[in-house]
Amino acid sequence: MYIIIVGAGDIGTPLIDIATQSGNEVVVIERDETRANRAADEFDCLVLNADATTKDTLADAGAEQADALVSTTDQDATNVMTCLLAKEFGTPSILSVVHNPEHMALFRQIGVNTMENPQQLIAEYLYRAVARPAIVDYMRIGDEAEVFEITVTEGAPIAGKTLKEAAQLGLLTDELLVVVIEREGNDHPITPRGETTIKVGDLLTVYSGVGADPEITDLFGHYKDREE
Repeated sequence: MYIIIVGAGDIGTPLIDIATQSGNEVVVIERDETRANRAADEFDCLVLNADATTKDTLADAGAEQADALVSTTDQDATNVMTCLLAKEFGTPSILSVVHNPEHMALFRQIGVNTMENPQQLIAEYLYRAVARPAIVDYMRIGDEAEVFEITVTEGAPIAGKTLKEAAQLGLLTDELLVVVIEREGNDHPITPRGETTIKVGDLLTVYSGVGADPEITDLFGHYKDREE
């Protein structure tokens, strides 16, 4: 895939790393000379020390042939202008970071996929890691729903039960689904069925329509702190 990444800062740099490591053809546009030189030294990609809000720069970056453009600068105005120019070139997939929630409507209006306020997302992730250490990883879906990974511990209400039995006992509902099971000794993840038994030590990927509240994680043996 041919990807143009605008910005080689705190957000753009890890993206460049992932994109190049995955074998993509990457072109980076960075206005700051120091950042541009650092990216050129560190990554196997073409780096343009230029202003992405000019049509000539995007032409030089190959926006007309690119499969995707991702704008990661810390200025929403720069990201908007870059995305508008990319649309003029017909770049099929355009994604931008949005720092001010009030600007979301503008990005949607021009048909750009967005990631809202990455700093806020990082802060929420870090707080979740502190507040609910049982959760290995999670992703929020909408306002309340979450997909998260959690390990089943000894004494968990769900341990030793099939998914069908857990549903009959009310442990699992339509709002709480076990999506994938990773089990030690298995080379591949297990796709859960009704007769699949949940075992201690299983790493479960779980969908919860009400989020990963303490009452939910209790089912897997990670009991919330209780007052003496």
